[in-house]
Amino acid sequence: MTASSRALASPHVVSIDDLRSLARHRVPKIVFNYIDGGAESELTLRENRRAFEAITFRARHAVAVPNADLRARCLGIDLSMPVLLAPVGYCRIMHPDGEVAAARAAGKAGTAYILSTVSGHRLEDVKAASSGSVWFQLYLTGGRAAAEQAMHRAQNAGYKVLVITIDTPVIGLREREVRDGMNQLLRGSVWSQLPFMPQMFARPRWLARFLLHGGLPTMPNIVVPGKGPLQVGDAHTALTRSAFSWEDMTWIRNLWRGPIVIKGVLSAEDAERSLDHGAVAIVVSNHGGRQLDGVPATMRVLPEIVAAVNGRAEILLDSGIRRGTDVVKALCLGASAVLCGRAYAYGLAAAGEAGVTRALEILRTDLDRTLKLLGCASIRDLDRSYIDVPSNG
Repeated sequence: MTASSRALASPHVVSIDDLRSLARHRVPKIVFNYIDGGAESELTLRENRRAFEAITFRARHAVAVPNADLRARCLGIDLSMPVLLAPVGYCRIMHPDGEVAAARAAGKAGTAYILSTVSGHRLEDVKAASSGSVWFQLYLTGGRAAAEQAMHRAQNAGYKVLVITIDTPVIGLREREVRDGMNQLLRGSVWSQLPFMPQMFARPRWLARFLLHGGLPTMPNIVVPGKGPLQVGDAHTALTRSAFSWEDMTWIRNLWRGPIVIKGVLSAEDAERSLDHGAVAIVVSNHGGRQLDGVPATMRVLPEIVAAVNGRAEILLDSGIRRGTDVVKALCLGASAVLCGRAYAYGLAAAGEAGVTRALEILRTDLDRTLKLLGCASIRDLDRSYIDVPSNG
C-alpha cells in the first residue's frame, strides 16, 4: 500500500476538507494554490461557502428512511447521485493521470465527468477510460478551426453533451498563482522557474512523477491548423483572442449534434439568452470564484434563475460544493444536480484516481446521511420545504 493509499484509508479522512489537507502536503504550493485559490481578494470564493452555510434545514423527525434513493437523471442520463465532476483544467499538474484518472473514477461511481478543453490528455483517451458518461467542455482557444476540429473529434469519440463556458473572455487575476509562479510553471522555461524551484524540490515524489511523465505537454485537444497542438504557455493568450460570444452559437449548433449546456450563468437575463440560443441546460456558476471577484454566490442567484427558466431547461449549479449537505440545499432550491470541481481536484492531487474515488465516496455518504436525517426518502422529493433561506440570502 502506498503512502497516499494509507492516508486515504485513515479513519480521519471523512470530509473534503481532509482531502484538502492531504493535497496541501502532496503537491507544491504553486499547484495547491492553483486548486485552492480564487481571483483578486477572493471575496466570491468565500461568499460561495457563506451562502451555503446561511441556509438551515427543516428536518422531518420520526420518519423512517431505511434506504435513501440518491439516483438522479440529467439530460436523459442516469446517475447514481446528483453530482457530476466539473471541468478542471491542467489536471496533469496535480497528478500525471489527470483527467484520465478523474473520468475513470467518475465512471466507476456511476456519474458523469466533464472534460476541460485545456486538458493534458487526449479527449479520446479520457472517453475510453470511463465506463460512464463524459461531456466535453468547449473554449474557443486556438480559434474556430481548432474548436471545430475538437468538436468533431469529441463526437466521433462518443461525447454526447457539449458544455460552453461563457464567463472567461480573459483569465481572472488569481493573485496566489501570480505570486507562486503558475505562469512560469505553465510556460515551462527552466530559467523562469528557477525562483520557484525550492517549493518543487520540497515535494520530491510529485517532482519525480512530473518529470518522468514529461512535465506539461502541449494541449492535445487544441490543434491549430498548420501549427499543431497549442503550447501550454500560450493557452491564456489564445483564449483571450478567441473569447466566446452569443453570435458563435449559430455555427456551434450547426456542428454539434446533441445537447448544449451553457455554463457561467449568474442572472435571469443570461439564462434567457442561453435558452434563446439553443441551450437545453444551464450551469449556474461563478467559476468557483476564479474569474470576476465580487459577483454573487451561485446559491444567492439560483432562485432568480429557476424562476426565469420556469421548467424550460434543466438547471445545474456549481461553485462552493464541499459537502453532501451543500448538494441537498442546491436541489431544494431547484437545481437538478451539481458540479463539483475543487472537491475532486483535492483528491486527485492527494492520491490520483484513488483520491477522486474517495472524494466521491465522501459526497455519497454525506448525501445518504443527510437525506435520512432530513426524513426524506429520495433526492427527487427534495423541495424548498426542507430548508430555511434567510431573507437577505
